[in-house]
Amino acid sequence: MQPIRILAFVASAATYLLIVLGGVVRITGSGMGCGDDWPLCNGRLIPSLSDTATFIEWSHRLVALGVSVLVVGLAALTLSRRATPGVAGRDGPLKPALWAGGLLVIQVLLGAVTVWLELPPTVVVLHLATAMAMVAALIVAGLRANSTAAAQHDGRYWRGALTALVMAAVAVLLGGLTANLGAASACLGFPLCSGEVWPSQSNRGGGLAHLHWVHRLVAYALVAQLIGLVIAAVRRGATAPTAVRRAAVATLGIAALQVAVAAAMMLSVLQPHWRATHVAAGTAVWVATVVLAWVARPRGPASAESRGLAIPPSPRPVVQSAS
Repeated sequence: MQPIRILAFVASAATYLLIVLGGVVRITGSGMGCGDDWPLCNGRLIPSLSDTATFIEWSHRLVALGVSVLVVGLAALTLSRRATPGVAGRDGPLKPALWAGGLLVIQVLLGAVTVWLELPPTVVVLHLATAMAMVAALIVAGLRANSTAAAQHDGRYWRGALTALVMAAVAVLLGGLTANLGAASACLGFPLCSGEVWPSQSNRGGGLAHLHWVHRLVAYALVAQLIGLVIAAVRRGATAPTAVRRAAVATLGIAALQVAVAAAMMLSVLQPHWRATHVAAGTAVWVATVVLAWVARPRGPASAESRGLAIPPSPRPVVQSAS
């Protein structure tokens, strides 16, 4: 299944780039660089690229086209090899590859609606959510296509990893809503919100400051959750699965980097290059938590025992006496 694995990870990387470019489009105010035309750009297939906003928006659409080709190609490849052992099974790459294809359709439609309605924040955030779900499906497809047999474990870190995954999703989506509603400047300073533990009524940002602050609190909680996972894995030493320990440490490192980038962004009063880096690091946190949840999931007979499931005894060989 190596071709499936390679294509899935290439599509994942391209989707990651697409999400980051989407952030750059928003940060630079280039969302309407192609006007309200879709799929054309200012009425042309290849527009004049002398305008910076047009160049950025058209580049984003071009990468989106490349992602579409990769995702459709992955779905077609897995379907063509569904008879191959392991491809269409319970842990095979076929289902997540098809999920990615379905999410691609939704993503394209949301992209069109976003342009036609001239960037309404709710649709923009839905567009981001679909992209995050799609990159997760592509990563899972690539991981499922990995031919290397994984060690069996009871999944004792599964709930903690799944909690981190949910926290990362909420943090990313709240971050997208914060950015698109213009709430980023309503809660300046770091680590507090304009020097306050909770935004007061006198805060000029009002409800936007509360939205921004909740986004930060979820991010802080995610870091705390990952610290707990790492401590638990390190304390168990050799009894903790190596893949889980490594994934937890890597995810915590990326999340800590994201907090540092967020601090630099706020202390620099929202400089564009820090905002773009914030988008890139935040998406990397999401990718890392997807991988962490995957490697921490219960697998093998030990996982069945941990869930209280009965495991049938292995059949004993029947020995016939010689007559």
